[in-house]
Amino acid sequence: MKVEAKYYSTHEGHIECAMCPHYCKILPGKSGICHSRKNEAGKLWATNYGETTSIAIDPIEKKPLYHFHPGAQILSIACNSCNMRCPFCQNWEISQGEVNTQYIAPEILKRMCKDHGSIGVAYTYTEPLMWFEYLLDAGKMIHEAGGKNVLVSNGLINEAPFSDILPLIDAMNIDLKTLDPDVYKKTLHGDLGAVQRTIEMAHTRCHIEITNLIVTGLNDKKDEIDRLIDYVASIDRNIPLHFSRYYPNYKYTKPPTPERLLGYAYETAREKLNYVYIGNLPSDDGSHTVCPKCGNMLIERMYFQAIIRGLDGNKCRKCGAEIPVVMQL
Repeated sequence: MKVEAKYYSTHEGHIECAMCPHYCKILPGKSGICHSRKNEAGKLWATNYGETTSIAIDPIEKKPLYHFHPGAQILSIACNSCNMRCPFCQNWEISQGEVNTQYIAPEILKRMCKDHGSIGVAYTYTEPLMWFEYLLDAGKMIHEAGGKNVLVSNGLINEAPFSDILPLIDAMNIDLKTLDPDVYKKTLHGDLGAVQRTIEMAHTRCHIEITNLIVTGLNDKKDEIDRLIDYVASIDRNIPLHFSRYYPNYKYTKPPTPERLLGYAYETAREKLNYVYIGNLPSDDGSHTVCPKCGNMLIERMYFQAIIRGLDGNKCRKCGAEIPVVMQL
């Protein structure tokens, strides 16, 4: 199925898409960098509308979201689209080229949510913001049914469309890959400024957490890690920051992130941020939530399983400190 895309303008000989900072100039019969917006008969069409590559029930912690309905299960789906070209992409099979998809109408998605006891829908695995038209329709239905909409995103979108979609979004995990604008532009085919704007806008409107995949030889210098920590802290020291270990994948073959470097990132970030976590390691170190005021164990995690230990609602049971975590009702 296809629907007319939003945010584009027509020009002599081409259409210009305004969904993200690429501003793709799309010739007749061609698609933009995201593979999801095609110029046909003088209009731009969202050819990926409802077309789904993957669907699963996941723990919310797998997104990763550690402070949003901990312990909940969420229906997770993906489109066949991405507007970046990370050479180490872990889901490149479904994000970087065309694959078989299955159409799932918004009303079917809403029914699946209810049937599986999910708290809502996580649009994840690839780049959900390139599913924009589907997000608008499905997101409204999920909200009307009392569910939550979660995005796991690279954050590469223009301000106007993001403003349109934000009222439907309850939580985001945004992948902040580096604070080096040249790496974003030349290696990842993205735009750091746009991603930072998305983070800052989302922080004012929904729950956000940030992930930084530390990639060997790309963004693994200590001063770069320090700058990223300082940037997140400058927004809000209560934003959960997840450092994740890189493993060779797709076109990138350098060795995995050294564990000692993840340890450095974790310990350094804890001096300036209240909630810091480590992912992609076969260990539960750096996965628990403790009270920043008294050190009480609040949420214990192991292999994406969360056990509430020291919380009464969103307050520490020991000292009464208010903890920025969205709990299930």
